[in-house]
Amino acid sequence: MSDVQRYLLKVDEDKNGAQRIAEETAENLVSKSKSLIDVVQSLGEYINDDDASIRSKAVTYLSQVISALPDTTLSRQQIQVLCQFLCNRIEDGGAVAGLRSLQGLRRFNQDMAVMTFRALTEHFQDLMIRPHSQRLQILELLNELMLNHRTALKNLGDDAIVGITDLVSGEKDPRSLMIIFSVLHVIMVEWDVAAKAETLFDSAFCYFPITFRPPPDDPYGITAQDLKNRLRSCISASSHFASYAFPQLLEKLDSTSPNVKKDVLRTLTACASSYNVATVSKWSNTLWDSLKDEILNVQEEDLAEDSLETLQAIATRLGKDLTSTGQTTHLARYLKPITKECVEQLQEPQHMKAKPAGHILSSLAATSSIALFLIVKGVVPSLLTLYQDANSIASQKSLLEVMVQIFNAAVVLDETLAMAHTSTDADNPLVPFKDRFFELFSQALMSTPSEEVTFRIVALKSLTRLCQVRGYLQNSEIGMVVQYLDEIVLTEDPSGREDVKNEAIQALVEISRSKPHLIMDITFPAFMANLPDQPEKDQTDYIITLEGLARLSVEKSISETLIRRLLSKLESVLPTDGPASYVQALLSTIDYVLSRRDLPTDSSLSSYHEKIVVAYVRKAALASVGSGPQALVEVTTLEILGRLVGRIICALDEHKRRSVAMEIYTLFTEEGTQFKPILYRQNMPEKQRLTMILSTWILASVGQAADALFTVADDTHIDSLLNELTRLALLERNPAIQHYILKQIALLVNRSSTSKDLIHALSIMKDPFKAAKIDPTSAIDVTPVTFWIAKALLLRLSNTQEVLEHILGLLSDKLHGPASARGFALLLAPDEIISKQYGASIRLLSKQKVFSICVPKIASGFRAADASTKPNYLIALSGILKDVPTEVTMTEIATLLPLLLQSLDLPDQQVKAATIESLVTISQESPAAVEGHVSSLVNRLLQIAAKPAENTANVRFLALRCLQIFPRRVKDSVLLPYRSGIIKGILSVLDDPKRHVRKMAVECRAAWTNMDEPDTED
Repeated sequence: MSDVQRYLLKVDEDKNGAQRIAEETAENLVSKSKSLIDVVQSLGEYINDDDASIRSKAVTYLSQVISALPDTTLSRQQIQVLCQFLCNRIEDGGAVAGLRSLQGLRRFNQDMAVMTFRALTEHFQDLMIRPHSQRLQILELLNELMLNHRTALKNLGDDAIVGITDLVSGEKDPRSLMIIFSVLHVIMVEWDVAAKAETLFDSAFCYFPITFRPPPDDPYGITAQDLKNRLRSCISASSHFASYAFPQLLEKLDSTSPNVKKDVLRTLTACASSYNVATVSKWSNTLWDSLKDEILNVQEEDLAEDSLETLQAIATRLGKDLTSTGQTTHLARYLKPITKECVEQLQEPQHMKAKPAGHILSSLAATSSIALFLIVKGVVPSLLTLYQDANSIASQKSLLEVMVQIFNAAVVLDETLAMAHTSTDADNPLVPFKDRFFELFSQALMSTPSEEVTFRIVALKSLTRLCQVRGYLQNSEIGMVVQYLDEIVLTEDPSGREDVKNEAIQALVEISRSKPHLIMDITFPAFMANLPDQPEKDQTDYIITLEGLARLSVEKSISETLIRRLLSKLESVLPTDGPASYVQALLSTIDYVLSRRDLPTDSSLSSYHEKIVVAYVRKAALASVGSGPQALVEVTTLEILGRLVGRIICALDEHKRRSVAMEIYTLFTEEGTQFKPILYRQNMPEKQRLTMILSTWILASVGQAADALFTVADDTHIDSLLNELTRLALLERNPAIQHYILKQIALLVNRSSTSKDLIHALSIMKDPFKAAKIDPTSAIDVTPVTFWIAKALLLRLSNTQEVLEHILGLLSDKLHGPASARGFALLLAPDEIISKQYGASIRLLSKQKVFSICVPKIASGFRAADASTKPNYLIALSGILKDVPTEVTMTEIATLLPLLLQSLDLPDQQVKAATIESLVTISQESPAAVEGHVSSLVNRLLQIAAKPAENTANVRFLALRCLQIFPRRVKDSVLLPYRSGIIKGILSVLDDPKRHVRKMAVECRAAWTNMDEPDTED
């Protein structure tokens, strides 16, 4: 039995097996155990069979044999014979695949390519009625001929163009269209298409606009945008298409479909960017006449924006490489009717068309320096006259906005030319109007009544733009602008004028980027002089000054100067014992400025270490014993100072951090001073104990340097330190001091490096009294110590099961259970100090692990608990849920929902709020889960919303928000029985004393009112 017979018997039932038979034949040809003539002759009776399917299979067999042959097996003569054979049989299935294999061989020459191409074009009518998959193969063969034998096809001239346009007509398959557009684009760009321009254009434009939508399970990954981009590249490929493209595209611009109009506009933009200058110029005014209404009578913002981009593309094309500002250039002839139209629209500045006219002018002005010159020359004199004659501030404001837009264009153009390192011989057309602009904008800003906020903001932006145009204003003129802005910030009444002040500060920031010396010479002295040495009681105007200084510290030179001057101001303020709030504001400003600096690489870091960390920590320590300014020993001051010194210490190198670590409790004080470290001392005054706030920040920021200090010298040191800190925490009655001591304990435990330290931490967690050597019968609450240590261990997933078993067991304690329940809110809550920034060990799965262990145990504990301790479990649950990611929470919905429902009955407002937020999340993520509990939920939530005496405004708002979500998420058939009751019940909430609650009540009632009724049978 011959190979072809075996193939024909196999191919229908086992295509892979048939493929292997063809490969065996190819191997025999390579080994010369068979000749090509033998193979072709064996096909004889089958390729002439009356049954088309048998002929197709026989040719497919030959094609698969060819594709399996190495590149050099066949001689050129053999390839010629096979090519002729397959071309003659091209109407039989399989021939195209064989020709694709042949054309990829190195010995396949141009004559064979032409033969193949002619076979395709001569039989195109038969080929094009084939199924999608076979037509795709034909187009892929055409694409490969274009890729590998382009010259041969190009030499056929117009015949090739006609043949290809016939082959690519009437296609729908997106894969085929991608190939068609690629082939056409090559011809349009590389061949002489003048004689057949209309034919080629029509072959592509017949597919415009693309309306293809890929199916949801599309395996090819071809999007409508892919097709649009390729088709657009064809339409815009040759200037010869302009007389066909522009009229037909403009005709389609009348479409009622926004998507079609958008496609038209983007194609027009592509054409304007691609066609030659003479062609674009010929159509430019026609395009302007067709597009201007889309912009001036804006209906759709997107379409107006796209239209504007088309006009910009025309101006860019006409202005490319242009150096003349004469009125006879293509660009000048294009811009002349546009500027005329826009000036006419600006005659009525408050008319709806005036603002779009300004957008047109500024957009076109930004395309080139010549365009800017022509537009300024044609528009600015008229604008100035219109402004002078305007009879209202509203009209002047509208005209000012247009001027600002033109200056914006000048700034953008200036930046673009600078980035491209491009220079232009065109003079700045705005220079002749400089004095007039400066006077006009200055008067508008400084002489207009302060009540005209929006007008003054426009004037302010105008002056700022004048300063930003490179080389436009002299330094002395920019200095005057800076003085105006300083005056606005420092002297104007802030009530109701915050917008103007904020814009003034932002303008100073922008000026500082190019003229930092003016800010340092003018603004800094003025602002610093406005900062008092001794603020009067209730004086707060220094806050806006400090905010302004902080925002100005963008450039390094400015921020360094600012820090020096603020430190100098602090030195003059502190001896006067001024208000602590003023000291806090100064320190906060320094911290903000440093937060924007790259401190590890900052050359001034050592100076900040000495002048801020060492100096001010020492000052605070001495102040705590009465030898310094008392403003430094306020809780808030110490927190701000701690954050500031922590930021600086974190940036220090390891060696310096080790030296700082030695001062955690001595706080840079010398022996012989009155200040003594707090540790291991009894009955220390409260002000001295407040310095533990600073010690905590220093301990956090030195990181591993502190850990080494506590463990290298003495293995018992860390144990002793933890015991002492536990004692101090238990005995401390000042909540702020206790809070920071507890953070110290947590830091030490979390960063512990030995199992011995962790075992000791566990023992303290279980029995703080024993570690602190305090009578266990005392009334001291040990819960804070227990839960801060638990937090430290859980975040690093150390002894997780043991820790959770212990704290969960506390919930059943009738005495300490309530406090323990509230402690669960601490476990996973983010903390500024117990964070990765300060070297804390926080494992990625810590939240998931704690949640997965706690929830089942809380649920079982709740079921077993008596009535007096059941609330403890619900409070603990809400404390955990608030910090667990939604995707983790959803895994335990069935367990959580019954508990959450009962949590709504607790009086604790924080628990209620956390519970409702969890219910909101569940309702959004898994509405089916709440369907079985709708009755309980809607009744409880409505009761909460309707009782302002029992529930806070936040809780009432959340309850209504949760109710509002139900109609959008839960099935209508489930909610319908409760609809009328909810609508009626919310009526009382419409009179809630809080506005945001009333607003949510309106939205909630609307959601339930508009809920679709289910279909009913007649």
